[in-house]
Amino acid sequence: MSAHGTPIPMMSRKSGPLVGEANVPGDKSISHRSLILGAMAVGETRITGLLEGQDVLDTGKAMRAFGAEVEDLGGGNWRVQGVGVGGFAEPDNVIDCGNSGTGVRLIMGAMATTPISATFTGDASLNSRPMARVTDPLALFGAQAVGRAGGRLPMTIVGAADPVPVRYTTPVPSAQVKSAVLLAGLNAPGQTVVIEKEATRDHTERMLAGFGAEITTEVTDEGRVITLTGQPELKPQDIIVPRDPSSAAFPVCAALICEGSDVLVPNIGLNPTRAGLFTTLRDMGANLTYENEREEGGEPVADLRARYSPDMRGIEVPTDRAASMIDEYPVLSVVATFARGRTLMAGVKELRVKECDRIDAMVTGLQANGVQVEEGDDWYAVEGQGPGAVQGGAEVQSHLDHRIAMAFLVMGLATQTPVRVDDGGPIATSFPIFEPLMAELGAQIERSGT
Repeated sequence: MSAHGTPIPMMSRKSGPLVGEANVPGDKSISHRSLILGAMAVGETRITGLLEGQDVLDTGKAMRAFGAEVEDLGGGNWRVQGVGVGGFAEPDNVIDCGNSGTGVRLIMGAMATTPISATFTGDASLNSRPMARVTDPLALFGAQAVGRAGGRLPMTIVGAADPVPVRYTTPVPSAQVKSAVLLAGLNAPGQTVVIEKEATRDHTERMLAGFGAEITTEVTDEGRVITLTGQPELKPQDIIVPRDPSSAAFPVCAALICEGSDVLVPNIGLNPTRAGLFTTLRDMGANLTYENEREEGGEPVADLRARYSPDMRGIEVPTDRAASMIDEYPVLSVVATFARGRTLMAGVKELRVKECDRIDAMVTGLQANGVQVEEGDDWYAVEGQGPGAVQGGAEVQSHLDHRIAMAFLVMGLATQTPVRVDDGGPIATSFPIFEPLMAELGAQIERSGT
């Protein structure tokens, strides 16, 4: 079943040129963080362009449960009246984070150094995902976690009554883990230090600085050393959320594989810790250009123009680029099937603990649609067949994963026969306007079970 209700079978078929402007939703990562840090500031934060997908709405509900005022002003404009660092109240009920691993892990961090308790749950997908990667470092602050076997939700976090600062080296590249530790460090005295050997998306660091926290980043022999001074008074902000590069990936990739396409995606965040997909596509020979490059709210932004690219070739994606595009590998896999030659994606073990095992989901689905794929524990490789040569014709399982569903619906736009997805319902968690936006460009996507 879908993340939030009855399954929604969907199908996509070969489409003509995709043409027009794709106004994708606001960045999901920045939207989550805007609500959480707004709730931890003293005063009123205004947010423009918030992503109103279910994941972010669930984070907004959680902030209300912890005592902040969160108000929808309409048109993507929101108001958050914060309670200050350490000001969270104990929730009356269980916090349901739906499908959002980002939401639950960041919220756990934000409350872990306040002497309150909260119980977290989610949908079937989220409740199967590992939480120990976050609860282990939070325990160093003095927080306690009690959950199901394997460190899974539902889980109760008992916040530290007398938190201590932490020095923590992340064992895997994970912006969620890093951010949870930094948010916990806000209410710990002294300096909390996070060391990451491989750079991950830095929205939390940028936004903490914007809210007035004392935070520094230094590149050393150990890696990136991020130092946060605890117990600041965060100042409320006016935040303009750039549009989400992870959502932009779908109309961009669709344009690259559909003959004659020319799609403009305006106002996309191009934070270098997030833009690995676009760099990789250009390395493959994609006709993808940046226009009107600028900076908004401390984040680099540009308009992306994607045109049909029949001469793309397979490449070996640099492993050190994985963290900057970890969510985009499913749709990159699809583009790779329409390139010529082998595309190797390595250093991607993190994909196995996302909403589902994304390596397994993509390998199984691609093979069912006539594509040759190999896989290992932390890598997989797609043998590209070139434009017009990909068979399609299969139904694939989305495994309650929005990115798997959208990736295969993009694939069906250029295969010889239609591609079906068993459940497109989870798409609403991150990209609620996916269907009308793609239809307006000319994509042939339909709900096949109605």
